[in-house]
Amino acid sequence: MHRIDIPPVWLVGFAFLAWLQARHFPLGLSLEGGLTDLLSGLLIGGGILLAVLAIMEFRRHKTTVIPHETPSALVQSGIYKRSRNPIYVGDVLILAGLVLRFDAVLSLILIPIFVWVLEHRFILPEEDRLRRNFRADFARYERKTRRWV
Repeated sequence: MHRIDIPPVWLVGFAFLAWLQARHFPLGLSLEGGLTDLLSGLLIGGGILLAVLAIMEFRRHKTTVIPHETPSALVQSGIYKRSRNPIYVGDVLILAGLVLRFDAVLSLILIPIFVWVLEHRFILPEEDRLRRNFRADFARYERKTRRWV
């Protein structure tokens, strides 16, 4: 179960729901336009960039990116100076961009629900593991770096 209980699977599931809503239940609502296309592209691209930068930082520190595994290092450099969870921020940006790209206006509500799932399913348990394994270092990091942005 842990192998499929990872954020990208949740992201695909939420994106699929948005696509279904846009395709089968548009209810005459639309944000379609050039500005929406530009914004969706920026959100998707920015989300991918954040995730890539974060994964590169994990690789540089030779620790796991898998949420349910215990990391061997507390990564505080690179993009992790700005956010404790840049991959999750990236996932949220990607979902927001896809909702706009699909013109799934009603699915905008999925974004805060997705944030809630990420926080409760992944972030809080990860932070508990980090607290147990890196006690004082994580406490300092937690005080100086915000959870999201």
